[in-house]
Amino acid sequence: MRRWMTAAIWAAAALALSACSRAADDKAAGHASTELRIYNWSDYIDPALLTQFTKETGIKVTYDTFDSNEVLETKVLQGDTGYDIVVPSNHNVPRYIIAGAIEPLDKAQLPGLDKLSPDVVRHMEPFDPGQKYSVPYMQGTIGIGYNVDAVAKRLPGVKIDSWAVVFDPANLARLKDCGVYFLDASEDMYAVALNYLGKDPNSKVPADYEGATALLLEARPYVKKFHSSEYIDALANGDICVAVGYSGDVLQARTRAEEARNGVKLAYVVPKEGSQVWFDVFTIPKGAPHADAAHRFIAFMLRPEIIARASNFTQYANGNAAATPLVDAAVRDDPNVYPSAELSKRLFVTTTKDQDLLRDVNRQWTRVLTGR
Repeated sequence: MRRWMTAAIWAAAALALSACSRAADDKAAGHASTELRIYNWSDYIDPALLTQFTKETGIKVTYDTFDSNEVLETKVLQGDTGYDIVVPSNHNVPRYIIAGAIEPLDKAQLPGLDKLSPDVVRHMEPFDPGQKYSVPYMQGTIGIGYNVDAVAKRLPGVKIDSWAVVFDPANLARLKDCGVYFLDASEDMYAVALNYLGKDPNSKVPADYEGATALLLEARPYVKKFHSSEYIDALANGDICVAVGYSGDVLQARTRAEEARNGVKLAYVVPKEGSQVWFDVFTIPKGAPHADAAHRFIAFMLRPEIIARASNFTQYANGNAAATPLVDAAVRDDPNVYPSAELSKRLFVTTTKDQDLLRDVNRQWTRVLTGR
């Protein structure tokens, strides 16, 4: 087994070196890439922007999707992804940097960096000092998406403003028949569970995570599914009535239900106990075969009029201050998209876990998923 693993490692290294060599040869020969491979979150780009990028540059885009940071990190840390751009969240970036899994950016190819929001850049500084490896894309929160009428029928008189709605078994028991989804995202779910319990959402204490696991296991029998993207259509179609989800996803579900005129009325709330605010960023994996095309795409997305259209489609706030006036007023003025000063006081940013704690958290998350 050890001999086989060694051979596999050498083979992977050879493939990575070959990819780097091809990219370097193309660059030296003055050949501009005509391909771009992007690996991004699902429902997270206006397809019309990809078409426009291709029309402007002649670069054909292959666009694949994932729905959790855990899936993305596994692929990126294994190396030789074959992708030119990947889009992790802020708390994953330091592990990528330490592992040498992403490339430093060539800022000379990225006009528009000066248009980024100083607040967003400041938030990202602990994760990517000097903004050497990442460019902010979108930001959002974790909260509760719910079917207003279905929940009111089952929880009459209960104000939907607390994590107790989804963590208290007494409430969940009354919601089970209409369907409850949780995110399949261990770090995100533990962060909000710890915060609800009055613990540091960035705790390094294993016992705190055991307490959060106990909380989640109590909720587990009432959760129909753990998934980080399917809840969008499930909410929009009225197939479920509650989801712990990402802000823009729930707002997209609300828009789909309105467009379908199916009678489903959806709402989103950041619970009063507070929640996580996160930042997703563009990064270039080590050995990206078309790094020049990756830089061109990031520069394209830094244009205020382009990133504003992306926010209109995704219903997430972008990190470009110059784009804010160009975002549709209905999106720009929604505090669930662009948090108000009052809401911002209740938001926290998660930090990076060391590998030992991360392994322990993932083991405990497996217990939650299996209910054992």
